[in-house]
Amino acid sequence: MLTSLQDSTVIVENIAQAIKVARSKNIPIIYATLGFKNGASEISPNNKTFAKTREHIININFDDFTKVHPALAPQENDIQVIKRRISAFAGSALEVVLRSKDIKHLVMTGYATSGIVLSTTTEAADKDYKITILSDGCADTDEEVHHVLTTKVFLRYANVTTIKEWENS
Repeated sequence: MLTSLQDSTVIVENIAQAIKVARSKNIPIIYATLGFKNGASEISPNNKTFAKTREHIININFDDFTKVHPALAPQENDIQVIKRRISAFAGSALEVVLRSKDIKHLVMTGYATSGIVLSTTTEAADKDYKITILSDGCADTDEEVHHVLTTKVFLRYANVTTIKEWENS
């Protein structure tokens, strides 16, 4: 969920539009959400990203935690994978799903640009996927970081475009 953004309304609306466009193009929708087993046994004290939040999340119900924002809710044929780290590939069935569906081109949105989008992009590039990043379908708590990633860094790995440009391509 997008709770750490001050105003998640715009990014949720943009991602909803991207999903609508993907459906119109018969592109499969795959959701990658962060989740752990109840008790968060997969979180190592050595993991700087997750270890500091482990104590706050070990008692939550991860079935609720991994739910997608209601405005973006998966439909019957959509796929949801649970990732265990920042990259959507880490600890999830994503790569198996992509291979089983013969998907070789990923179109990505997400929060956070400096987290899941960056990590998944670099891993997907290493795995030889073609990548399109919808810049206005991504967000980060640090707008400057989002800008640098979408205008400089991601261009090394992906085509970066807006949802409208992608819709019209």
